Amino acid sequence: MRTRVTIDAALLAAVTALAAGWLGGLPALLGVLAGGALALGDFWWLAARIDAAGTGATTPTVALWGATAGLRLAAVAVAVAGLFVTGWFHPVALVVGLSALPCALVARGLRVAREGA
Repeated sequence: MRTRVTIDAALLAAVTALAAGWLGGLPALLGVLAGGALALGDFWWLAARIDAAGTGATTPTVALWGATAGLRLAAVAVAVAGLFVTGWFHPVALVVGLSALPCALVARGLRVAREGA
């Protein structure tokens, strides 16, 4: 499911970035792409931690999952703030790019639930 959600979110972000670039220029295109990349990176980090916790492994990474979750969110917040400050990325486009992953995740989850029912 992780791979399929990644493909769906990347395609959604790419199509949205092209539309944003056509409507809003280069800052909008870069904003959507940067937001999509941040969201996918965060998703892969979270999925890897969940996989490690699900295997029953007792690694320090699994034991510190709660603490690292806060650091993960702080890192994403710092990255978003850094992108805002540069001025190269349109703020609304960045938020649109960040929202591509939740849309893809919900759509894929509903599709899997429908097929399983």
